[in-house]
Amino acid sequence: MKMEKTFTLSRNDNGIAILTMDVVGETMNTLKAEFATEIGAIIAEINQDKSIKGLVLTSGKPDSFVAGADISMLDSCQTQADAKALSQQGHQVFAQLEGLAIPVVAAIHGPCLGGGLELALACHRRVCSDDSKTQLGVPEVQLGLLPGGGGTQRLPRLIGVAKALDMMLTGKQVRPKQALKLGLVDDVVPATILLQTAVEMALAGKKARHVRKQTLVEKLLEGNRAGRNIIFDQASKQVFKKTQGNYPAPAKIIDCVRQGLDKGMTKGLEVEASHFADLVMTPESAAMRSLFFAITEMKKETEVDGVAPKKVNKAVVLGGGLMGGGIASVTATKAKVPVRVKDINEQGLSNALAYAYKLTEKPVKRRHMTVAARDKLMALMTTTTSYSGVKDADIVVEAVFEDLALKHQMVKDVERECSAETIFASNTSSLPIAQIAAAASRPENVIGLHYFSPVEKMPLVEVIAHKGTSPQTIASTVAFARKQGKTPIVVQDGAGFYVNRILALYMNEAAQLLLEGQSVAHLDKALVKFGFPVGPMTLLDEVGIDVGAKISPILESELGQRFKAPSAFARLLEDDRKGRKNGKGFYVYGDKAPKKGKQVDDSVYQVLGIKPSADMEMSSLADRCVIQMLNEAARCLEDGIISCARDGDIGAIFGIGFPPFLGGPFRYMDTLGIANLVASLERHQANFGERFTPCDLLKSMAAEGKTFF
Repeated sequence: MKMEKTFTLSRNDNGIAILTMDVVGETMNTLKAEFATEIGAIIAEINQDKSIKGLVLTSGKPDSFVAGADISMLDSCQTQADAKALSQQGHQVFAQLEGLAIPVVAAIHGPCLGGGLELALACHRRVCSDDSKTQLGVPEVQLGLLPGGGGTQRLPRLIGVAKALDMMLTGKQVRPKQALKLGLVDDVVPATILLQTAVEMALAGKKARHVRKQTLVEKLLEGNRAGRNIIFDQASKQVFKKTQGNYPAPAKIIDCVRQGLDKGMTKGLEVEASHFADLVMTPESAAMRSLFFAITEMKKETEVDGVAPKKVNKAVVLGGGLMGGGIASVTATKAKVPVRVKDINEQGLSNALAYAYKLTEKPVKRRHMTVAARDKLMALMTTTTSYSGVKDADIVVEAVFEDLALKHQMVKDVERECSAETIFASNTSSLPIAQIAAAASRPENVIGLHYFSPVEKMPLVEVIAHKGTSPQTIASTVAFARKQGKTPIVVQDGAGFYVNRILALYMNEAAQLLLEGQSVAHLDKALVKFGFPVGPMTLLDEVGIDVGAKISPILESELGQRFKAPSAFARLLEDDRKGRKNGKGFYVYGDKAPKKGKQVDDSVYQVLGIKPSADMEMSSLADRCVIQMLNEAARCLEDGIISCARDGDIGAIFGIGFPPFLGGPFRYMDTLGIANLVASLERHQANFGERFTPCDLLKSMAAEGKTFF
């Protein structure tokens, strides 16, 4: 059977050849190892055809250039040598392209990422469309990798060391105007004349590379080895501060750039291939790639029990507070769905509109969005203090106070004012959805839609189905959340659902350690060192000590004694300590707070009646908190709260910042070994009490030698 070609070479009358990449059967182009032979043959053909005066590289896809290399290739690498060969193959192909005697121009429209940008960097010039879909970047670090197709060598030479490191170490993507300013592309034009402009660039012939304008500081730092060493040292310090040494890729990226600039490109490419191979085989990259595949797989799951989602053409949000304003904002700006906000007073409505305006003002100031585009999005938001204009809503998201009677009233109001098909979604963080649905005459339309704060930043949303929720309601709600730019996981009804339930035991254990004499700063430092973005005491201040106090009794009454929060914590509320929201918590806020870093409010120890003693070893301290989370995550799977380990990993990483390099609680439990985990829980149980009793699922898995993946 003849393989369909990915690359097509066509010739123009003016001597410019167009090389079009179009991976058959895929919505986006990705680079695969098997393309090397095809590209090699085309380059040989171009070299032999003296009528070709220039080459334009473009995509046959309507909305993407090249989205990167096919990550699944890496899973087939059995050894470092296999991974190194992949990188070296890319080096060889791109060198052939770069070595063509004729001018080669990349015409970029849509995502140009990872290997796609490295392909474009091997061209002599680049022009991109001004479309919002067009973004350029090297996000490999987010998969625990580095750009392995020459990116660590060509990017710094093109845009400078500091800017290239910024792109590679963060994985951030730049828009067309930013790319032009950086010198990453030579021109930005409307998509309608992109190909024409690229052809004209090729016709102009090979030009000496445009010398990038440098500031005096850049000249002093980047033009010599001593100056560059200052950049590398600063970058290393910043990276360690952010990653705590848990991610090996950033240090290797810095080393590739350093060696390439100090010893030449040939040496740089050799180091890049070796470091790339090392990273492919690390457990950190394997875990982060597994997360990538899990999210990709999840996006393909659109039906529930064979039922497809219905499109949401209009939404209503009840409540104009922080959560309501955030939900309304992402509905209008991300999903681009008309949304009507209902509140009992005009002040709440004004707050919701101001919240959305503030979020859309940022991209306008950065020139990522025009004023007209912002106004068009804001026009999708309307407000009301009554139920006018809500009857045609496809979904109503309730974001009012955690009061069951109030939520019951909301259900009745919506059923009275809206259609028989309208979905009622409650953004509750603790109340069981079945209790809310008890007041509904159409309980099949009632579902939970639990957002995390701040809504516009937190990627996760829990879609909570009670026993009577229809597959249609679940499917439509999941699709709606995805349109808002969220990663939804479907969880079953139960106190705390999934994320808050596993977080509660982790937080309780941290509180217990505090009362045993561990300092606030040491506790936070230990869990940040483990890999969490912030420590538990900082998190409690951010979420609100009062919020934690409300959720804890609900979890205890529904799930048992292990969820009982230390009674001493009631003293914090008696002292009016709610956290950042009222400027009084574990840390100092307001005028007394230091300009850099954080300072513990030492008076909190007196309130709790404790005196910090010698610091416990960080790994032991983190182990006690995390092991509680792992045990409860397994129990949630055992109870059917989550349907699979994959969803549990995604929920923990996106919902509470579980370290991505560990792959999530379930993948981490596999890494530890289930039998080892059970033995550790039993030791803790003997030392600290019944709250560490391993769940039945873990015990049976340990006995049978099973793993989650």
